Amino acid sequence: MQITGLATAVVEGNFDWTYVRLYTDEGFTGTGECFLAPGLTAICRELTPILLGEDPRDVDRLFRKLQWSTSGAGSVAGIIYNAISGIEAALWDLTGKAAGLPIHRMLGGKFRSRVRMYADCHAGEGLEALTSVMLTRAPSWLSESERQGHVSRSYWATGGSDAPTAEDYARRARQIAALGYTALKFDLDVPNPHQIDEYNHGITNNEVNYMVGLVRAVREAVGDGIDLAFDCHWRYTVADVLKVAYGVEPYNLLWLEDPTPPENTDALLRVTQATRTPICTGENLQLRQGFRALVQSGAAHVISPDLQKCGGLLEGKRIAEMADLHYIPVAPHNISSPIGTMAAAHVCAAIPNFLALEFHAHGVPFWQDLAVGHEGPIIDQGYITVPDRPGLGIELNEEIARKYARPGEPFFAEV
Repeated sequence: MQITGLATAVVEGNFDWTYVRLYTDEGFTGTGECFLAPGLTAICRELTPILLGEDPRDVDRLFRKLQWSTSGAGSVAGIIYNAISGIEAALWDLTGKAAGLPIHRMLGGKFRSRVRMYADCHAGEGLEALTSVMLTRAPSWLSESERQGHVSRSYWATGGSDAPTAEDYARRARQIAALGYTALKFDLDVPNPHQIDEYNHGITNNEVNYMVGLVRAVREAVGDGIDLAFDCHWRYTVADVLKVAYGVEPYNLLWLEDPTPPENTDALLRVTQATRTPICTGENLQLRQGFRALVQSGAAHVISPDLQKCGGLLEGKRIAEMADLHYIPVAPHNISSPIGTMAAAHVCAAIPNFLALEFHAHGVPFWQDLAVGHEGPIIDQGYITVPDRPGLGIELNEEIARKYARPGEPFFAEV
C-alpha cells in the first residue's frame, strides 16, 4: 500500500478545525485533525512530497521522517507539530481501517471503554469564535444580529465593565452539571474592571478577590461532588498568582491551570511547591523532550498535552507513560471537533494514568453533527464510549463540514 495524496479542509467552529486526509492506491483513506495555526494548511501541503509513495502503516518512521524534513537536525517545537500531529492521526486512522482494528488496539489496548470528559465553561458562556491569531470573529452559524453587532477584538484584551459575575458562573455551572458532567472548568483571567496592565503579569488585590469569588460561587452552586478546574492562561507572576492559589485552597479544586508563562518550568515549580491547590499545565509543550523537565522536576501535579499538536497519538501515549513513572495523571487539552476529540479518546482509553479529557465546544450548535458512524450522542452524560470499529471509528460528515467550511480554503481534493 502506498500514499498517493494529501488534502486539507477547514471548518469554522469556535476555532478553526483543520482536517488532513491521506489517500492510498488501495482505496483506503485516513483523516486527522490539527490544532489551529497561521498558515497551517499550507504547511500540510508542503509536507505532501515527504509522504508520497510511502506505506502509511509505517506510522512511527513516517513521523520521524516528517520531523527531520522540517529541520536540519529534526525540529523539537513549533507550529510544524500542529501539522505533523494531524498527519500522524490520519496515518493511524488509515492503518486501523486497513488492519480492521481500532486505534486504541494498535496503541496497546484499552484500560477503559468510557472516557470521562470535562466541560470547559469558559467565562460563564460559550467561547467566542476565534481566528488562528486569537481575534474574535462572527462565523456563519451565529445569528444575523450577532454577526452584525460583532466587533473583532483580541482574546487577550484586558479591562471591561461587562465582566462576568459570580452569578453568571454559578448559573453556567448548574446548567452544564445537569447534562451529566462530573468535571467543569472555567476561566479566571477574564477581562474585568480591576485589571491595570495587560503586560506586567500582575494581579491587584481587588482582582484576587474577584477571582476567588468566582471560584466560591461555582463551588457553592454544584457542591463538592463535581470536580472543578480554573484556567489562568499563563498570565501571572509567581507571587501574584500564589495569592489566588492560596485563596482558592478551601474549595478543593481539581487543578489551577497554567498560572505562569509556559516557557519557565522553574517559576511554575515555585508555584506548585508553595500551594495545596493542584497545578496543571502542558498544552503548549511538544514531544517527550518538551515535557521531560516539567515531569521530572514535579513542577505540575497534572499534565495536559494537546494531542493535536504535541506530536500525535503515539507521542501522546509516550508522554503519558513518562508521566506515569512519576505518578502524574494526564488530562489532555482539547479544543477540536469530533474527529480530533475521538482521536484523543483512543489515547485516553489506552493509558493507565488518565484523568479527564476536555470538551471545549458546547456552544457550537453543529459539533455533534460533524461526525457519522457512531450510535447516539458522541458525549453522553459526560462520557465518550470509545468505539471498537476500525481506525477512529467515526467519519467526518462532509455535508455538514462543507456547510461551515472556512471561505478561501480548499475542501479536501477541491483545488
